[in-house]
Amino acid sequence: MNVRIRPALPTEAETLSDLALRSKAHWGYDAAFLDACRDELTVGASEVESRRAAVADRDGRILGFTTLENKPPMGTLGMMFVEPQAMGQGIGRLLFENVVATGRQLGFTRLTIDADPNAEPFYRAMGAVRTGSAPSGSIPGRVLPQLALAIHH
Repeated sequence: MNVRIRPALPTEAETLSDLALRSKAHWGYDAAFLDACRDELTVGASEVESRRAAVADRDGRILGFTTLENKPPMGTLGMMFVEPQAMGQGIGRLLFENVVATGRQLGFTRLTIDADPNAEPFYRAMGAVRTGSAPSGSIPGRVLPQLALAIHH
């Protein structure tokens, strides 16, 4: 597959934000919904490092990214998006495994995930368990599945 997971660069923030919107749109959300999500799906250049953004890079092309947020021991998988045309190629698994490994190295013992409902089956397949629900940060009244993953050391 020849995909490398590496830290994102601040100069890639706009690319990541655009990728997040394309990935979200893949699930059939309309323009009004995506517009409401735009701020929440935007990664600022000044946030790339503090949010521990990592990208899946194949031959210089970013195919997906994650953010690992908060401080140990409780972390949050803040964002995880894969280019629609790269879905089903194992990119998400590589990114998720990287987040868990990075979290373990940094001393995290648990990750929480407020998932898009379409992504919940993926996170469950990765070992996360449903712990409840959380309000959407973008859409008033919308509720998201909340999941958690224990990180074993």
